[in-house]
Amino acid sequence: MKSHHLLHSAAWLAGLTLAFPAAAQAQAAADSTAAAEATAQPADPTPAPAPSDNAGDIVVTATKQSLSLAKTPAAISAIRSDEIMPGGIQNIGDLQTVVPNVSIGDQFGVNRTFVRGIGLTSIDLGADGAVAFLQDGAIISRPSAQLSGFYDLDQIEVLRGPQGTLYGRGATGGAINLVVKKPTTTPEGYARLTIGNYQSRVLEAAVGGPIADDKLMVRVAGKYEKRDGYGKNLFTGRDIDDRDAYAFRGVLVSRLTPDVKLTLIGDHSREKDANYAFHYFGPSIVPDAALPHKLIGGQSIIDYYAARGEKPNFRNIYSDEEPLNRRRGTGVTGILDFNLGDVAIKSTTAYRKFRRFNRDDLDVSDVWMYGRNDYTEDSKSFSQELTGNYSAGNVTLLGGLMYFREKLFGEVRVPTVNLGVLFGLPADIFDDGFYLQRGTVKTKAYGAFLQGSYQVTPELKITAGARYNYERRAGSGFFRFDAIGVNVPTDKKKGWSAITPKFLVEYEPDADTLLYGTITRGFKSGVINVGSANAVIDPEFVWNYEAGFKRKLFDRRVLLSGAVFYYDYKDLQVGFVNAQSIVETVNAASARNYGAELEVQGKVTDQLNLNAYGAYLNARFTDFCNGYYGAAVPRPGISYKACSSDPALADLSGKRLPNAPSFSFGGGFDYTVPLGRSKIVADADMSYQSKVYFTEFNNYDAEQKGYALFNAGLTYYTPGERFMVRGWVKNIGDKYVVANNIITAATFAYVRVGSLMPPRTYGLTLGTKF
Repeated sequence: MKSHHLLHSAAWLAGLTLAFPAAAQAQAAADSTAAAEATAQPADPTPAPAPSDNAGDIVVTATKQSLSLAKTPAAISAIRSDEIMPGGIQNIGDLQTVVPNVSIGDQFGVNRTFVRGIGLTSIDLGADGAVAFLQDGAIISRPSAQLSGFYDLDQIEVLRGPQGTLYGRGATGGAINLVVKKPTTTPEGYARLTIGNYQSRVLEAAVGGPIADDKLMVRVAGKYEKRDGYGKNLFTGRDIDDRDAYAFRGVLVSRLTPDVKLTLIGDHSREKDANYAFHYFGPSIVPDAALPHKLIGGQSIIDYYAARGEKPNFRNIYSDEEPLNRRRGTGVTGILDFNLGDVAIKSTTAYRKFRRFNRDDLDVSDVWMYGRNDYTEDSKSFSQELTGNYSAGNVTLLGGLMYFREKLFGEVRVPTVNLGVLFGLPADIFDDGFYLQRGTVKTKAYGAFLQGSYQVTPELKITAGARYNYERRAGSGFFRFDAIGVNVPTDKKKGWSAITPKFLVEYEPDADTLLYGTITRGFKSGVINVGSANAVIDPEFVWNYEAGFKRKLFDRRVLLSGAVFYYDYKDLQVGFVNAQSIVETVNAASARNYGAELEVQGKVTDQLNLNAYGAYLNARFTDFCNGYYGAAVPRPGISYKACSSDPALADLSGKRLPNAPSFSFGGGFDYTVPLGRSKIVADADMSYQSKVYFTEFNNYDAEQKGYALFNAGLTYYTPGERFMVRGWVKNIGDKYVVANNIITAATFAYVRVGSLMPPRTYGLTLGTKF
């Protein structure tokens, strides 16, 4: 390991912290509220609004305590409600433009979030993400169910780094927590109508208030979206990547007693469109002219444009199959908060069901050539978590119990129509057959954790804790591939346990500065994929060594945060399509990630808000051998060392992890121009991400080169912000960006398919607030 890079980064961050004048420290010491904000307030999970002139006071709860952002000893970002709006943060993919070391792309309608190079790599049924995704602390387990819900939110919290003690299973990358807006004792609401290009129409509204003072309060919110497609199926003339969806949510808050609060959250979402289409990006090792569909007279989008003498536009497809996207989800969460003086207890109970059907064309042509992929997923999950906080004198204890269960049914069905031509047989010989994965996986998980903090001196605090995790999965089903005579049961079961400790040191030399260092262990459960012939996949583990700081500057108007980290990974789970055209997941032997992050945000003047971030990441395999899909077709400039344990495999040690950019940075501002009692607010932001690879082979056929995105908006507010008119544009340069790219199976000649980030979009938003 090149440890001097990490040490240099640490020295650089420390130098930034200590280089600022001490004048702010004197004022900070005199301010009694600064000391109070360092104390955990776990009883009420509803974040308080951040004071407009005091950076870092926004309250975050992702660490299972209510702490201000400036006093949270972790790498965490918080996106405020006023940033979650048209032209701003509109979906989960937008988070990568405002949070360091976050890369997000969907594949087949599945959320693939990567934090510091760790995320969901498998494309198989039943695969789990490595970033815990929650709504008000209740887990949303299915990655495909995590693409809705971005409306009427109080804030979004992104916690970077392994969270094995707090969250246990499935949080080796970090955690994302959506905090929904709660009703208050004051009646309030809003409505927004947005009209934009691609015939976009978005209606979002919410209303809430008291029914019986603070004894019973209710809020209801909803969002409806409809737009034309970002591209077309040029064979049929129909739109693709369009959107037709709605979602609504109800929140009830009741003060059962002065010390007991009940919060009930119910939500429902539905989408029916041609979204999440597979785009053909061209061939890899087999030339386009030699793809299998040519054998029965098929054409690809490359052929379509070549006949017209034009450069291909890969936002479009050319397929006999229309992309289909049908999904609906419902969730109910109940939260009970007990404030018992020195003890605070929270119970979070959640039930969620989600179903989706997706169809796409893997032969990327206008003929039916065993390429139609029908994908069904049906999940029902239940979770119960009980956490307790005790604080007295110099001691703070945080502990909890967790139970989770899920029943997941899934099916991948590919009719093998015209597959015979691939074997030199009559084309229709396998027309009645299938490639079929079908089955159910049942998961049960238990966890218990306890961590304690001791205030050694007014400046020094030490925290130690650990979590016990146990998870058991049982799969039943079958895998069938008629063309090669395979029809096998896939029943299997296995359980795993792990202990994930944590050690944390915090040092506050003054009320405006926090320094911390932590050692944590992360654990991602083993996997049994639905109806898969894949062997049981073992868990992955990571040790994280991290140091960071937070400092308020310029009369506390600006918060500067930074962190350096080093990961030591074992048995990292990696998914791919093997040489037998079967989706497979294996445990890579080891990997290591290290890097640095820096964030700054604040109200520089009464009129100007600024934010910026920068990140460096070095994430590479240290010991990993795998079969290269192009081994039999040598290409100039592409070669791999043979694996010492098996010369038939490629040695991938030193290769970058998928979706792990070396550099990312960005920044933005909003500037207010007073117009009497009215005002105009101008805002703009940019983000840059360096090159990423989408597979472990680090080839040009599965990469996205570095790119920058620019967004801007202009908003007029009437007095009291009662009404607003906003014009905005996203991706001003209309940048073409691949969000994800997979290399398909040998059966489909290893073509490159995937998804794209949205093109340039713009719109006009009319809103009212009451």
